[in-house]
Amino acid sequence: MYDVVIIGAGVTGCAVARELSRYQLRACVLERCEDVCCGTSKANSAIVHAGFDAKHGSKMAELNVRGSRLMPEFCRELDVPYRRNGSLVVCMDEADLPKLHELYENGLKNGVEQLEIIGAETLRTLEPNISLNAVGALYAPTGGIVCPFTLTIALAENAYANGVAFRFNTEVAALHRENGLWHIQTNRGEVVSRCVVNAAGVYADTLHNLVSETKLHITPRRGEYMLLDRTAGAHVSHTVFQLPGKLGKGVLVSPTIHGNLIVGPTAEDISDREGTDTTASGLHELAEKAQLAVSGLPLRQVITSFAGLRAHEDGHEFVLGEADGAPGFFDCAGIESPGLSASPAIGQFTAKLLREKLNLAEKPDFIATRDGIPDPKSLSPDEYRALIARQPAYGQIVCRCEQVTEGEILDAIRRPLGAKSVDGVKRRTRAGMGRCQAGFCSVRVMELLSRELGISMDAVTKCGGDSRYITGKLKEG
Repeated sequence: MYDVVIIGAGVTGCAVARELSRYQLRACVLERCEDVCCGTSKANSAIVHAGFDAKHGSKMAELNVRGSRLMPEFCRELDVPYRRNGSLVVCMDEADLPKLHELYENGLKNGVEQLEIIGAETLRTLEPNISLNAVGALYAPTGGIVCPFTLTIALAENAYANGVAFRFNTEVAALHRENGLWHIQTNRGEVVSRCVVNAAGVYADTLHNLVSETKLHITPRRGEYMLLDRTAGAHVSHTVFQLPGKLGKGVLVSPTIHGNLIVGPTAEDISDREGTDTTASGLHELAEKAQLAVSGLPLRQVITSFAGLRAHEDGHEFVLGEADGAPGFFDCAGIESPGLSASPAIGQFTAKLLREKLNLAEKPDFIATRDGIPDPKSLSPDEYRALIARQPAYGQIVCRCEQVTEGEILDAIRRPLGAKSVDGVKRRTRAGMGRCQAGFCSVRVMELLSRELGISMDAVTKCGGDSRYITGKLKEG
């Protein structure tokens, strides 16, 4: 039996797990996929929003601003790439300048620091490739960029190091409360817990509605993206937004923490909670809208496109706290943008509620830090030579595009909660994320997974489940 079971190993669930691991308790994370970061958390803009656009007085606004402030130290402790590059909301028409000032005033009310309205001349000094039609912008120096994969994985690894259990390929089918305990039925048997945290992304309303008379409704909102090669990464240095519309913040153009350029997302409400396919119409819309604010976008350098789903709650608000009529069942639902930005604060908020509910005591030996996979590209020549002397596999390049070594891949597989699929390796090391999109390195990554996991090559998957690369043999021998 557990004190707390968290359903969902995205950035929200892992942030809650990490904060709860500060206390003396038994906690477990249930995840239906084969790894952490397999849902919304793996397909988003990778932006740490400053917090100027969420409605003043909302949990979304409060936790966005707090999360943005926490993020630098959070990432330092967990060895996660983060950069405060600043953001710009570009106004393309003088008639819309009042809307820009409204956004500015809302940001001030939310507590966002260093906000200012800048004119076209200053804007073009900051971003020479901004559209000639731009008449001004809201400048938020506290906006940032982060690696969402590394952040989620780091949270999980740190929680695990502090005693939190993780069960993968474990899907929740039903749950009910009996004699003061929650009985959670999964495809791998029953799990019993004093409390439950619902961090199930686009499925969070389904779980909530099983236990509470106060119903939630979440709509999967598909956002399509294009990722450009590193040669395009310096086209803008800030995150460039357009004035928000009724379906969200609109299409952004931003550098990524790893030096690429990202464009997106679109916003389309769909019914399919697994609908992460891209569409010709969506990508066409993306290209058209992105070029309204940024001139000369080198869209011929797109190396991949992808789509993610945002868990849009009808009231466009984070749903947090103990559910009505369900003692001990705590929601982290409706966590759409700025959910990644708010994740450190959501973790603290929810852990505080559970600490008070269960009267938890702090753990005297809590481990606050985590070391990531060594990156040879960040080392001096002498440091790199020393690393190779200790671990020769770090001298063997596997992914040429991203210069990822065999040593990094082995570390990704062997470390706690290590990679079990090709995508798991990719999210931890970037092997396969470069220009050729795994055209050269995938077979070698498969060989390393096969050897390290003790499975045959035809059992290696792209992302767990039935996603096998090898479906049969042309000949024996």
